[in-house]
Amino acid sequence: MTFPILPTVRAAWIAALAAPVAVVLAAIAPGSWAIAPAAGVALLVLVLLDGLLAGRLADWQITAPADTEVGEPMQLGIIAEFRGRVSLGRPDAAIEIDPRLHEDGRTEMPLDWDRATESWQGASTLTPGRRGPAPVSRMWLRWTGPLGLGARQSQRDVEHTVRVWPDLSPVRSPELQHFLRDATFGLIARRIRGEGTQFEALSEYEAGMDRRRIDWKASARHTKLYARENESERNNQIVFAFDCGQTMCEPIDGLPRIDRAVSAALTASYVALKGGDRVALFGFAQRPEIFTPFVGDTRAFHRLQSAAGELDYHTEEPNFTLALATLTARLQRRSMVVLFTDFTDPTGAEMMIESVGRLVDKHLVLFVTMEDAELDGLVSADPRTMNDLAVAVSAEQLVRQRRVVLERLRRMGVDIIEAPWDQIGYRLIDSYLDIKRSGAIG
Repeated sequence: MTFPILPTVRAAWIAALAAPVAVVLAAIAPGSWAIAPAAGVALLVLVLLDGLLAGRLADWQITAPADTEVGEPMQLGIIAEFRGRVSLGRPDAAIEIDPRLHEDGRTEMPLDWDRATESWQGASTLTPGRRGPAPVSRMWLRWTGPLGLGARQSQRDVEHTVRVWPDLSPVRSPELQHFLRDATFGLIARRIRGEGTQFEALSEYEAGMDRRRIDWKASARHTKLYARENESERNNQIVFAFDCGQTMCEPIDGLPRIDRAVSAALTASYVALKGGDRVALFGFAQRPEIFTPFVGDTRAFHRLQSAAGELDYHTEEPNFTLALATLTARLQRRSMVVLFTDFTDPTGAEMMIESVGRLVDKHLVLFVTMEDAELDGLVSADPRTMNDLAVAVSAEQLVRQRRVVLERLRRMGVDIIEAPWDQIGYRLIDSYLDIKRSGAIG
């Protein structure tokens, strides 16, 4: 491995400042013209000597995780060891990375001396913006001599890939774990008594019970009021369908909408698996991309996570007709379909409504969309110029069209969840539990 010696920024500034001095000196004393080239040669010699005194690189390596989650900070670092003397200035490192980890495709960091390991170390904190494999392809290291005039530089190819998975922080959150411990189905598999359709037992009627649960025939036989306790249905089929088209790939609060939707869906999937139901994922854009087999055990939750990580980002509009027709054909029994999507084009929204209408004839459909805070801000902002007024009018028209589409879906019997991105996960869980208790899926 060779370490070429390069002039530093300090050496370049010295040369630039010396140039006009040499011109003035040549004009005043033409006989002393030889001083200028001699000074240049002396500077070049100092650069070479300083580079030689900078020491030689013994070993260096990159420290990077094998796995991380989208939207979660991660550290990428370099550890370097030198032979001989190293200047008091800190070495600098740069790493070429995939844009999934950083939109610039590059990160830079200074290295600090670590007395414990007797090595130079540096780290950069990155926040992945998209899922998928993110290669770390190359790294550079540059260090200077004691005068700061000459520097050495080394580069090395890196064969490392960071796998960026969906964000599961809501699943690991103490709030959800506490909820699962205290929920009706809990962490231990047992029968769920609720308002389902399968008869479980009779119990004496108590104040506060729903009067519709009174079994009048049994009450007449025992001369006491008895109420029916039904078992909430289990083994329901839940399908989380993701629109991976252009609108869903637009960012909301720093991450694409599709990633926000995946995180919410996986959180609800975990709760559904705990409740004894079966879950599958379906992704589509111009054509269907992913349709996983149904998973019925939390021990297989990683399959859903892996499949969600493979959902790609597309710049074209989705084909709802083909996607939902394919989904309908592959579902052999009534299921709950949770559709994550968004819309801005009235023509595309019309096609979506027609496709959802055919789906709702056979299945229970839950439509999930995220509130657009930016659009609402444009509508509520006070216009100060004619351009602001035109933007506000256009935004108001989009909001009105959105309300019309959602109202048409409600009239078709579709349940709607419209909330900020950080609330859709919990809203989805609440809706799922309400539907499950009512026995509306089976």
